[in-house]
Amino acid sequence: MSGHSRWATIKRTKGAADAKRGKVWTKLIKEITVAARMGGGDPNGNPRLRKAVNDARAENMPGDNITKAIKRGTGELEGVSYDEVVYEGTGPGGSLFIIEALTDNRNRTVAEIRKIFEKCGGVMGSSNTASWAFDRKGHVRLDRKAATEEQLFDVALGAGADDISDLGDEWLVITPPAEVDVVRSALEAAKIAVKKSELAYVAKNLVSLTGRDAELAMKLFETLDDHDDAQSAWSNIDISDEEAERIANA
Repeated sequence: MSGHSRWATIKRTKGAADAKRGKVWTKLIKEITVAARMGGGDPNGNPRLRKAVNDARAENMPGDNITKAIKRGTGELEGVSYDEVVYEGTGPGGSLFIIEALTDNRNRTVAEIRKIFEKCGGVMGSSNTASWAFDRKGHVRLDRKAATEEQLFDVALGAGADDISDLGDEWLVITPPAEVDVVRSALEAAKIAVKKSELAYVAKNLVSLTGRDAELAMKLFETLDDHDDAQSAWSNIDISDEEAERIANA
């Protein structure tokens, strides 16, 4: 069993505490639309769409919303066309950030992301500014009570997972990028409920921050993650529980 960074906990706690359902649904609808446009509207033959639909159902999105998003992607309904873009940059204390976005206006989004970096003491960079410091991994998240450790080892590792982390209230199953859908399918076939699966950027080494650097880095991450066009945000910062609590209560 591998450990997990305190930053992962901070990120999950932040998301659980203040993510509004409407914003979550908007991000999921964008992903469903793009997945359908790129790989077709049949989830059975389109792994990316199948994952997006499963994630939407896990967030209690109505089926009608999902169907309309698929039809916009396939062109059966009129809709906005989104481009996939990855932004990278540096933050306080040598921290690094990656943002995966879906946008219908690249010029607007890049200007807004650059401004967010500048306001929080960071600098938006070019390709590979940050990605060199991360590994690409598949992540599958489950409620702690969805399965026992023994069940996960039997099913997930048997399906190709690399490792399992105990996050307290969740299990995190770590996979090679190409195996995330296979592992999720194996868990679901074993009647083990999955909360979410995704391709993650996992920092090779964490940067421990305190004081003002920690405050600015947390603000930078939260503002980037909350941007309307951001599908996900990743960082290599490591902030202790005590420091995070101090910042939250400031």
